Amino acid sequence: MTKPQNFQSVRIAATLISIVILVYALWSLQAIIVPLLFAAVLSFLLLPVTNFLEVRLKFPRVLGIIVTILLAGATIGAIIWLMVGQVRTFDEIWPQMIEKGEKWLDIGQSFIAERFSVTENTQLNELRKYLTDLLKNSGSFISGTLSNTTGFLTNLSLIPLYIFLMLLYRDFFQEFLYKAFKKVSNHRIDLILGKIKSVVQSYMSGLVLVILIVGTLNTVALLLLGIPNAVFFGFFAAVLVLVPYIGVAIGSLLPIVMALITKDSAWYAVGVAASFAAIQFLEGNFITPFIVGSKVSINSLAAIVSLLLFGSLWGISGLVLALPLTAIIKVLFDSIDVMKPFGFLLGDATHSEIGKKRKRVKKV
Repeated sequence: MTKPQNFQSVRIAATLISIVILVYALWSLQAIIVPLLFAAVLSFLLLPVTNFLEVRLKFPRVLGIIVTILLAGATIGAIIWLMVGQVRTFDEIWPQMIEKGEKWLDIGQSFIAERFSVTENTQLNELRKYLTDLLKNSGSFISGTLSNTTGFLTNLSLIPLYIFLMLLYRDFFQEFLYKAFKKVSNHRIDLILGKIKSVVQSYMSGLVLVILIVGTLNTVALLLLGIPNAVFFGFFAAVLVLVPYIGVAIGSLLPIVMALITKDSAWYAVGVAASFAAIQFLEGNFITPFIVGSKVSINSLAAIVSLLLFGSLWGISGLVLALPLTAIIKVLFDSIDVMKPFGFLLGDATHSEIGKKRKRVKKV
């Protein structure tokens, strides 16, 4: 084996080892890294507001950033307040839920007794046994979950501070990039940063508009079907658009259950499922592509793989961050000559040269 071949093998091995170390570091430090990434994405989203306050209204930088964060917090607080107000109305239908649950339990016990010759007393005894075992084994799980959740929430509470510091030191970070990549011109670095900012802002602002549209459509559909708490269920399912492809499907489960509880006919639940399926079709094929646009041009395969990878790495937080992070990675790959093929692989296949040629052939 020649020296160049040896060098190539060592290089590949070093790259693979580096990737394994990086993935392990991202997983083990997720309680710190995930809030930082959320803060970075939100900083890009809030940057136009901060610039408006500083440039147009002549606010000092610190005051402009504080006002921006307060406005964002007030908006989130208002949304939470509206959601809590909707949840409180569940008290009115709680007796119906208990009554319906008891009815379903009786039907299920009768069905099992008739089909499998298992008496209701035996069923109850087995149920008690499983519940007892579950409670015994859940102690350590609950304590571990609480400790991890407490640590994550503590880091999550630092997001406003992270956003403040990132916006405050944004020129400092830009200067750091100039010094770190001296071989790259400052103009080229500015272009790359501008592309990243454009991608994140177009994705996040477009996503907010998509949530408003999908939430309104969901609410109208639920109101027409007479489902209680239509606003809550409609916008709760819309917020789950943050988890592409499966979010709206998961969000439809609650209104379907509510329809089964509060309505006498199962056709209302079918109507909820059909309306949410139609809205999800519109969202995936027309609303999101039209609003978010081609600036976040990631093909479906790359999007699904990134969702699986980031979801396995960071759970629900990873699912939310998957697409914006993948879009940022694509911008970086497109800006580095060696990585351009991988940027092309992540891109939208319909916008590639081969895709355009096939479209022209079909037209002919």
